[in-house]
Amino acid sequence: MRRRLVISYLLLMVLVLLALETPLAATLATRETDRVRADRLADANRFASLAGPALRGGGPGPLDGELAAYDGLYGIGAAVVDRDRRTVAASASWQFGPRADEALDTALAGQQASGPDSVWPWGDGPLVVAVPINDGGEVLGAVVTATPASSVRRTIAAWWLLLAGIGLLAVLACVSTAFGLAGWVLRPVTELDAVTHEIAEGRRTARVRPRLGPPELRRLATSFNHMADAVSDVMDRQRAFVAHASHQLRNPLTALRLRVEELGLSLTDADGRAEHRLALEETDRLATVLDALLTLARAEREENQRVTVDAAEVAASRVAAWLPLARHRSVALRLDTTTAPAYARTVPTAIDQALDALIDNAVKFSGAGGEVTVTVRAADGGVALAVRDTGPSMTTSQLDQATERFWRAPDAQNVDGVGLGLTIVAVLVDASDGRLVMRQAEPRGLVAELWFPAPDAPALHGPAPNEPGLDTPARDGSGPDGPGQDAPARDGSGPDGPAPDGPAPDSPAADGEQTPPTGPPRAPVGTG
Repeated sequence: MRRRLVISYLLLMVLVLLALETPLAATLATRETDRVRADRLADANRFASLAGPALRGGGPGPLDGELAAYDGLYGIGAAVVDRDRRTVAASASWQFGPRADEALDTALAGQQASGPDSVWPWGDGPLVVAVPINDGGEVLGAVVTATPASSVRRTIAAWWLLLAGIGLLAVLACVSTAFGLAGWVLRPVTELDAVTHEIAEGRRTARVRPRLGPPELRRLATSFNHMADAVSDVMDRQRAFVAHASHQLRNPLTALRLRVEELGLSLTDADGRAEHRLALEETDRLATVLDALLTLARAEREENQRVTVDAAEVAASRVAAWLPLARHRSVALRLDTTTAPAYARTVPTAIDQALDALIDNAVKFSGAGGEVTVTVRAADGGVALAVRDTGPSMTTSQLDQATERFWRAPDAQNVDGVGLGLTIVAVLVDASDGRLVMRQAEPRGLVAELWFPAPDAPALHGPAPNEPGLDTPARDGSGPDGPGQDAPARDGSGPDGPAPDGPAPDSPAADGEQTPPTGPPRAPVGTG
């Protein structure tokens, strides 16, 4: 935009210079031509006064010597002709030409003649002047001079070059001023653009300096800052509400579950015990939703904090934690990685919780005899992790909607889950400046790929201050009960959750939700 503004200023300046200097250049050429023409007319009139007696007497008299001296001194050819166009006297360099003949015709008609009207630097030919020789009102002949116009053209060209130089200096001054003016005008816009990108990337504290540029843009910057403050405040309030509501509901929910459990002791008929079991399952489901909402709010608050972790080591620990549940469901869970460390720079627990969610879904929906493979490798200047299963895949439209909050596929409505798993994964990956890509596997199944950037070189020598050590992946309690869910009994809730080292194969809620029957209908990843 600055370039376009400068070009517009420069174009306006050039048009103004052309409008001013073009008439001035023409005026200078005409003035120089008139000056030379006036001198030549004066000389021709003097020769005409000398030529009158000569023409009346029939001889040239002193004209030959005068014309020769004039030609030798100034290099200007001159001639005297009578009324019959016979040459009476002429200098050595005199030659007749079309322009001289025209001027001579006008002079013999009794009028002074000269041509051309203006001498231009690109023109050619001499400046011709002719005056009549009168005697008592009778035209006896004419005096014609032909002045070489090269010196006149050089003088005019010099004036024009001076004008061009002045115009060039004016253009350079205009460009310098235009850049400064454009920078002053656009500096708030440039800073507004930069701050907008910073806010979009997670730096919600970035603001525009309101004292830059013209008053209109200053008011725009102030309005933008007010808007950013309002949006940030609304987001903080929303996240705080979700976090506080999720946390505060845990205690009454736990008390409610205990009371529902105690009611089971007084139930004797089969229908009552079945309803009692369903009530317990619903309380477990509600606890899972609250845990997921709490973790989602935490993940969205930690936009700028980064830790360096060994992705290969974290993947190995998560595969080991999920192996008991995979065996219980007759699913083969494998890890494919190298022994070398694969360092990644992420927000805390991003890899842990993302793998928990993806492995949970893959194991849940692969069914008995299925295979789940977790791969860790270096790619694109970072670390890529992939979870591949052999269950049914999803359509393209389902893949596009899989990360939406509380979204579940139509054929997975009866499968345990709350639809926040992949949403939390997407938030953690985005906060880590990473990528989440899901695609269909060949010949069947689904592949969920994660990519995280590698840390800077100094970070490879050890953990940064205030960061977890590389040999102990940073965790906030996320476990095999799904991403974003607190570890069992971490805050005293979820007494029947899985053990911290992995889901117990005989636990009815080993993945933080009710374990579906073996081989349920396939639901999209992230429904749990």
